Amino acid sequence: MDTRLTIINQFYDQGGEEERLSRSRQGQLEFLTTMRYIHRWSGHKMNILEIGAGTGRYSRALAQEGHNVAAIELVESNLEVLRRYAAAANIAAYQGDALDLSRFPDETFDLTLLLGPMYHLYTSSDQHRALDEAIRVTKSGGVLMVSFLSVYAIMSNNYLRGNFYAGLEENFTSEYQVKHFPEQLFTGFTVTEFEQLFEHKPVKWLTTVATDGCMELAEGRRDFALSDEEFEAYTAYHWQTCEVRELLGASSHLLYIGQKKSYGNRLPFSSLKTDQQDNASNHQI
Repeated sequence: MDTRLTIINQFYDQGGEEERLSRSRQGQLEFLTTMRYIHRWSGHKMNILEIGAGTGRYSRALAQEGHNVAAIELVESNLEVLRRYAAAANIAAYQGDALDLSRFPDETFDLTLLLGPMYHLYTSSDQHRALDEAIRVTKSGGVLMVSFLSVYAIMSNNYLRGNFYAGLEENFTSEYQVKHFPEQLFTGFTVTEFEQLFEHKPVKWLTTVATDGCMELAEGRRDFALSDEEFEAYTAYHWQTCEVRELLGASSHLLYIGQKKSYGNRLPFSSLKTDQQDNASNHQI
């Protein structure tokens, strides 16, 4: 097993992935925001692929909405949980790596979600291979959503409270160029750097979204408190600001959304849902 796989398995075998999107305000906000944007660019009974599905939080929600969902997960401990839900939820669950989606033909899925693997891909060749595979299996005119981590949020959230020099050493060169290597476990990008990965690919950029904003940093404070009513108000505020460019780098998790190019470059389903529709479909944890 190579270094990347060893490090990933050792981390996720510790558990906690099943509750990650529900146990904290940060996780709840990430889930709600991601689902909001999935709904914005989704149609009825779509073929959806989730790559790096973890324990299947998104796959299960989308299958319950009536979509045909396939889920790929690399880590065996996560896959065990995913498979327990898969039969009842009508999800096709497989063990596999984002670097090899050869089990799927070209142009198979209306919506492809790559919501975790880019956190753990450290070489340019692996990063491009994962993106190329996700693009390949997406239908022309279909939508890709790819999550990534902000290197600046990593510095603020993980190192500002101590050991800042170690954070600099792990994430930047002496000229402050971003570094990627396996021992980081989670590797971060600048927004520009990540968007440029798609520069020569057949993908039209739609938007880049901050899915959890500064919630991780705020929730790390001992005096943090947010009632359900306050969280609902903050979520509404977040949804109005989560695409503001100057705020993106403060978010722990970000979401690149693009459309696979096709003749006429037309979206095959509506992206014009109203805020009222989005709110109704997303206020569930």
